[in-house]
Amino acid sequence: MEEKEIHLRDYWRVIQKRKHTVLTFLFITFTVVLIGTLTATPEYLASTKVLIQENQFNPLAKYTYYSQTDPDFVATQTQIIKSQRVAEKVVALLKLAQNYKTYFPPQPHRFTFFSDVASWFKARLKAIVKALTPAKQTASTNAVDDEKISEADILAQMISQNITVTPVKESKVISISYMSGNPVLARLIANTVAKAYKDEILEMKMATSNDTIKWMNEKAAQERAKLAESEKNLETYMRQKDIVTVQDKITVIPQKLTEFSVQLSKAEARRKELATVYKQLRQAGSPAAMASIPVIAQNRTIQALQAQIVIAEQHVSELSKKYGPKHPLMIKAVGERDGLIEKKAQECQRIVKSVKNEYELAGSNEQNLKDLLNKAKSDALGLNEKFIQYNVLKREEESNRYIYEALLAKLKEQNITDQNQSVNVWIIEKAKTPVIPAKPKKKRNILLGLVLGLFGGVGLAFFIEYLDNTVKSPDEAEERLGLSVLGLVERFDTGAGELLTELDPHSNVTESYKGIRTSLLLSSADRPPKAILVTSMLPGEGKTTTAANLAAVIAQSELKVLLIDADLRKGRLHKMFDFDNSKGLSTYLAGIDGSEVMVAGPEKNLKIIPSGPVPPNPSELLSSRKMKDLLSSAADKFDIVIFDSPPVMSVTDALILSKIVDGTTIVIKAGETTYEAVERELKSFRELDSRILGIVLNAVNRKKSDYYSYYGYYGRND
Repeated sequence: MEEKEIHLRDYWRVIQKRKHTVLTFLFITFTVVLIGTLTATPEYLASTKVLIQENQFNPLAKYTYYSQTDPDFVATQTQIIKSQRVAEKVVALLKLAQNYKTYFPPQPHRFTFFSDVASWFKARLKAIVKALTPAKQTASTNAVDDEKISEADILAQMISQNITVTPVKESKVISISYMSGNPVLARLIANTVAKAYKDEILEMKMATSNDTIKWMNEKAAQERAKLAESEKNLETYMRQKDIVTVQDKITVIPQKLTEFSVQLSKAEARRKELATVYKQLRQAGSPAAMASIPVIAQNRTIQALQAQIVIAEQHVSELSKKYGPKHPLMIKAVGERDGLIEKKAQECQRIVKSVKNEYELAGSNEQNLKDLLNKAKSDALGLNEKFIQYNVLKREEESNRYIYEALLAKLKEQNITDQNQSVNVWIIEKAKTPVIPAKPKKKRNILLGLVLGLFGGVGLAFFIEYLDNTVKSPDEAEERLGLSVLGLVERFDTGAGELLTELDPHSNVTESYKGIRTSLLLSSADRPPKAILVTSMLPGEGKTTTAANLAAVIAQSELKVLLIDADLRKGRLHKMFDFDNSKGLSTYLAGIDGSEVMVAGPEKNLKIIPSGPVPPNPSELLSSRKMKDLLSSAADKFDIVIFDSPPVMSVTDALILSKIVDGTTIVIKAGETTYEAVERELKSFRELDSRILGIVLNAVNRKKSDYYSYYGYYGRND
């Protein structure tokens, strides 16, 4: 279903429909505002302008009472100006309590709408409370009332409540205003409030300064005692721990720790190096195997012996070519070679022993350095323990000295500040006696009353329209229900009769029924409905009247029409047409009386079957085979068959009939039947797959309906 677009004319239609609500609300609101404005007592407003600036001389900013840069500055000053203390100063300066009658002379009673109404309600409320309050509690209350508040306190409260403080934009100026029915009194109080505020600021600053000096003197005495105690503790500790002598050592020990650490690292590296060489020499064993070890291979003596051995080997090799092994030269050469080899072996053993000695010496040196380093660390820890406590006491002494000296300096500054104390409040413009009343603002109030009344009335109209969930307009009905609106029938007086199509053939109502007739006959171009059920959701919506008038106008169009009163419980067609109801549909379906039950209507083409006596089982009769046969027979003889059935919400008769007819027309009483009721029963029709031709909006208020003219005009063109 497409969502309906809302236009401005839809809002205008609601306003037109609820115009009486809008006008009534507007009239009441405007009248109340007008009476209140015309009867209000004139009040005069006097204003004094005050400049508030920061102190030009402010060496002790930490203890300044307030600052112009404070974001809450204006709010703070406003509270001071409106305080009870300032108001009491005003009462005292003007001697208002002593001259009460002069400043507040008795006024003749003047009728004021709002105040008199409020007084009346207060009096009634007091009377109710007094009647409901127990006697014991009343006596207690009276005892409290006997303790009268002084006139000065009452006047101070009144002044405090009526003071208005307004900051002037983009400046350090504030406006102090007072409103009163006496213009002279308004001027006096406005100017006196400014003076009292200035005096109050000075008193507050002096009180703050005195409190600050007192606190600083007390704090300085406490800090002086703390400083003396910390100095004494430091001196005692230095004497006990000989801190003066130790201070000379504290600079040497770190150097020793560094030197010992470096030497130990070197000694440890040397020991590891010698251990590796010694291990290689031990594993090698023979001089030949040791030859590849760097400490042997790089030794100059070994290198010289190895060179001699090579020469001797060459000499032996040359002699062996000439002589045998027993030759003296050969024996001599071999002896020299073997001697060199023996010397090399001895030198290797000497080197091994030397490496071993160096390795053992390196280990001993490493251990000595470790012992020296540990001793230096132990000495350092001992000194650190002494100096930790020393530093704690020293810092405490320095901190106490700093705080004490700072307090002394601030105390001197505060004394200088007190001598230069100034009030940074200036009255730059005194109030003058007002001539024109500030209240009531008649033009504004009257305009405001009109605007509030108009908008309030419109808002109330839309609120009532929102709460009204009844079927009212055809457009909304078609949108929400998904059904066509066949036509609208305006509300008419049924005193002369309900068959208005016969009583007044040219009336708007008759034209409306003709329009509905056209809508029904054209509802299906390929197969116009022949059997039509007319029903409603609730009793009293006009379904019987609609069925009768609809049958009459269809008969007037030269079509044969049969109107059947299928409301077997509370049939009304016999009363409308003044027929005998002793026999009818019920007797025919029950088989009690098979004689002719059809009677002639007011139109020549209209026949009517009344409901007949109330049977015990209406639903069974309507769902019987005989009912279907009756409809089949009637369809052969008549062009249109119209059934008037009971309301849907009362019984299921309408649902039963909806299954055998070609279509159902639902009559809805405009402005009374809710969408919830219609939607709930439509669901039942749709579950039975019954065909609904459309709805008829009945009893439409022509004065309130904007749609009626369109549908009425359309009906007259039939």
